[in-house]
Amino acid sequence: MISALTITETAHRRTDKARLAWLLSGMRIAPVGEEEAKAASAMLIGAGLHGHKYAVDAVVAEMAVRQQRPVVMLTSDIDDMTKLCGDRVRLVAV
Repeated sequence: MISALTITETAHRRTDKARLAWLLSGMRIAPVGEEEAKAASAMLIGAGLHGHKYAVDAVVAEMAVRQQRPVVMLTSDIDDMTKLCGDRVRLVAV
């Protein structure tokens, strides 16, 4: 499962669109609406973070904590995700 914002965050000119489509076809993509955005904003405030640097991380963290446990998140940003998720999500560095 990934956040719809993750697709936007990772896209660039050299993205192989066919490969991306193939990868996404096997994933559940979580939409981001007003409720999710407000919850992510509250997580940012709770973690003492703010701004666009942490916005997508907060949306991904919010999505993760509302899933049925146990939840494992693969991330390259252990520090920020720990601040946002606490012990509610098992984090694995990639």
